[in-house]
Amino acid sequence: MLNEFKEFIARGNVMDLAVGVIIGAAFSRIVDSVVKDLVMPIVGAITGGGFDFSDYFVPLSSKVTASTLAAAREQGAVFAYGSFFTALINFLILAWIIFLMVKLVNRLRASIETKKEAAPAAPPPQDIVLLSEIRDLLKQRA
Repeated sequence: MLNEFKEFIARGNVMDLAVGVIIGAAFSRIVDSVVKDLVMPIVGAITGGGFDFSDYFVPLSSKVTASTLAAAREQGAVFAYGSFFTALINFLILAWIIFLMVKLVNRLRASIETKKEAAPAAPPPQDIVLLSEIRDLLKQRA
């Protein structure tokens, strides 16, 4: 059973998946930072007053009187639509970047395939050429 597990882990697909998950997690943090630190302040400035959407919420309890989402969550239930809006923008940016990456990889693969198809066929080996000439000469004698 241990050997089967080693064989399973050593497969390329499992290792590729592991690397993809690790890089995806790190990339997700970068996208989170881009949205929180770059995109959302601009969107907030456009909508007026430089609002931070992550603190937009609707209290679902009369006990909630805080003005920030973190403090409001400690007081009771809240409907955090600003946090959802920020997560949605995160997802759209991440999906767009992945789309562009897949599109680039597909374009590279297509260009490689085109180059393979356009490459001239290698000349036959010398011994094949000589055998073909001998065959042709024998046909002429007959």
